[in-house]
Formats: sequence, C-alpha cells, structure tokens
Amino acid sequence: MTDPSVTLPPSLRADQVAVDDELPELSVPLSRTFIISAAIASRDYQDVHHDHELAQAKGSADIFTNILTSNGLVGRFVTDWAGPRARLRKVAVRLGVPNYAGDTMVLSGRVTAVEGTCVDVAIRGRNQLGDHVTGTVTVELPGGDQ
Repeated sequence: MTDPSVTLPPSLRADQVAVDDELPELSVPLSRTFIISAAIASRDYQDVHHDHELAQAKGSADIFTNILTSNGLVGRFVTDWAGPRARLRKVAVRLGVPNYAGDTMVLSGRVTAVEGTCVDVAIRGRNQLGDHVTGTVTVELPGGDQ
C-alpha cells in the first residue's frame, strides 16, 4: 500500500497513449558485475552466469544474463516509460542470442494496442549479436481522471 504522504511522480494516463507511439530507448551496459549480481539476486547459481572459464567449457563465449534478469529489464523498461502508477499485467518474452559480458543491450518498444486502460507494447532488446529478447508487455495505466 502506498503511503499517502508520499508524492509520486506523474504516470502516463491511458488517454495519453496511442498505437504506434515509440518508447524512448534504454541502453543497459552488461558488465560482469551486473550479470553476476543479477544472477545471484535471483538465486540463479548456474556457473554460466558467473564463471567465465566454466561458461567457456560449456561452449559459451562468456558469462551471460539469465532469463530472470532479461524479464526484469523488460519490466523496468516499460514501467520507466509508463510511470509509478502503471501495473504490469502480462509479460510474454522470447529469448534469442545471449547477452554476454562487455556488450550493451538496447531496449526499444512500440505501442501496438490500447484498450481502455490496458496498453500492449511490443518490445525488442538487441545487442551486437542481434535480438536478445522480443515480446509483448501489457501494462495497465491510470484512466483520464487519475
């Protein structure tokens, strides 16, 4: 529950969004520290997310982000755009190429549907190898009176 004494920054309202609106891109540097700490924070102790030598021994070029990190970054990308009163209702993503340490993932998105207060956003996260994550996020925005 939100503390009534806390003033939140403004959120987008459903009546301010239209199909084909582009979200501002978000660049995420993929440092080793980021990849390792995100994996550990999500309790994913698979060696391919924190040990360079073991990742290579398993056929990977380097350590790479886990799916929970990718999902979290997608959610952050959409809610940073929509604002603190937005609520994620559905996140459906598909993974592609790995997000290796030392690369940068750039997230982009476009509004594909607006139905009442629910907005569908097609997302894409790409790095130097290609598309790391693609999918659709449904976010509920406040109505025109909020």
